[in-house]
Amino acid sequence: MNQLASAFVQRPFFALLGAEPFRAAMEFAQHKLAKPVTTNPGDGHAVVIFPGLGANGSSVATMRERCRSLGYQAFDWGQGFNTGPEGDLDTWLRALKCKVADLLAGHDKPATLVGWSLGGIYARELGKLMAPRLRQVITIGTPFNVDAGHTNVGWLFRLLSGNSTVMDPALSQRLRTPPPVPTTSIYSRSDGVVAWQTCRHDKSSSRVSSVPTSVIGERSVDRLPAMAVAA
Repeated sequence: MNQLASAFVQRPFFALLGAEPFRAAMEFAQHKLAKPVTTNPGDGHAVVIFPGLGANGSSVATMRERCRSLGYQAFDWGQGFNTGPEGDLDTWLRALKCKVADLLAGHDKPATLVGWSLGGIYARELGKLMAPRLRQVITIGTPFNVDAGHTNVGWLFRLLSGNSTVMDPALSQRLRTPPPVPTTSIYSRSDGVVAWQTCRHDKSSSRVSSVPTSVIGERSVDRLPAMAVAA
């Protein structure tokens, strides 16, 4: 994000952050009560879903179930609770790459990686390491185009940098760089955790979607299979 654009990005109001649990509960209820969205059946390719910080596979179970109901082979990332990278970031990502490769063993079709919040950072970085094996990357509420002043969770950056809430310029540029596969970012202008502008790509050539969902909500679930088919 250029400096001019960055100057107009503000940290989300804490009132929005406090409303997140209520909004998430409402969205969950609406998703369960609403009629299923009509979409084309999946083609059977593998989809690996990464949960957000502090969450595990249970938090994205609805997403996996929806993908499977449409014919995709949907997998949890298999690493339990997402507590952030451990040790050196690149070493940790290479280890995660090997684990994801094991999940995809036996699947001939290129896979889709879906990441929620911090899980989206993993999906994007793995997209750079595993591009030949991937169809696309999809992120939900992921602040990849960001510095520490644009979020209510500054410790996110301590997890990635290992020390400070101030982003190293090289790491910041790295996170902004999309993987060399089709990449979609789903975000909400009413996000209470991150500034919605930080979830967008700088270049208009990237395929980006904006949908009415909260970072911990449910209404993005029915969008994912449709995009996976269209990629």
